[in-house]
Amino acid sequence: MKTTTFLTFVGDQCGKAEEAINFYTTIFPNSEIKTIKKYSEGEAGGTTVLIKYGVFTLNGTDYMVSESNYKHAWSFTPAVSLFISDKSDDLIQTLFEKLSSNGGQVMVPLDNYEGEGDYGFGKKFGWCEDKYGISWQFVLSE
Repeated sequence: MKTTTFLTFVGDQCGKAEEAINFYTTIFPNSEIKTIKKYSEGEAGGTTVLIKYGVFTLNGTDYMVSESNYKHAWSFTPAVSLFISDKSDDLIQTLFEKLSSNGGQVMVPLDNYEGEGDYGFGKKFGWCEDKYGISWQFVLSE
């Protein structure tokens, strides 16, 4: 059995999936776009510029992506986030800054939370949302 995170870009984010995965694969090491299949002309659920199905890799982990122009009653939520853990303070800081800037938002500043306020994840923790609505948590591991 294999589990994979599947990101569906709908509503205001529909039409931004390809831009998002191009951005992600340029900032994460060991990353690439493996597959992008777009909708055919007249195919239900999308247009020829939207991704029907795609696979990309961030640091060796596969993610799937799709877009739909149907009116869905849901979108991305901070209740589900991508959790990034690394021993490199510089890498964590760089990724956090790139993802939270240019239309993103910081939900928990990337900082040391020792003692009171310690989240228990590691030496440093932060949580942000990128401009595409995807939530990311970062921890500096020991």
